[in-house]
Amino acid sequence: MSHVPIPRRRRMGLTDYRARKKALGSRGVLLAVRVSGKNVTAQFIKPRVEGDVVLSSSHSHELRKHGWKGSLKSTPACYLLGLLAGKKAKEGGIEEAFLYNGVIPFVKGSRLSAFAKGVLDSGLKVPVSDDVFPDEKRLSGAPIASLAAELLKDDKEEYARRFGSLIKLGLKPEEYVAHQAQVRKAIQGGG
Repeated sequence: MSHVPIPRRRRMGLTDYRARKKALGSRGVLLAVRVSGKNVTAQFIKPRVEGDVVLSSSHSHELRKHGWKGSLKSTPACYLLGLLAGKKAKEGGIEEAFLYNGVIPFVKGSRLSAFAKGVLDSGLKVPVSDDVFPDEKRLSGAPIASLAAELLKDDKEEYARRFGSLIKLGLKPEEYVAHQAQVRKAIQGGG
């Protein structure tokens, strides 16, 4: 029996080579999304033999320029970033992309699926099944707002502890839905 070495990036859980081979076979633009502990990054990539070329990229910190005061990695933020990334990609001449996410599973209602919904809503074509998207309430931040309103009535200490960073940024968490709609309008309207 002989030893079969596993590629380093596969051992580290960074690259699924079967998925990459399939994505490269599409010969189209790939959309890579990474959600970290604090941020979300998206890149539209054109694979080349000599190395991938980034055609357009977006980072969740760009949402601050459009007035976003919420978390940079929440479901509503991922949706807004998808909207912004899709808009930037369309301005760069990209019409269609294939979601390539490496080894991270595409789960129904996840932040990744919220991002994909934002990209689709921007007018870009991305082949994704409609049944994986979170519902509109989650995209708007309604669960966050309802939790904040409930805690504000029942437990003000817990409210201050959980939502202190939002309050410091000048956002009342119970107004999350209205704030998300305002930023969404700013992104779509070019503001």
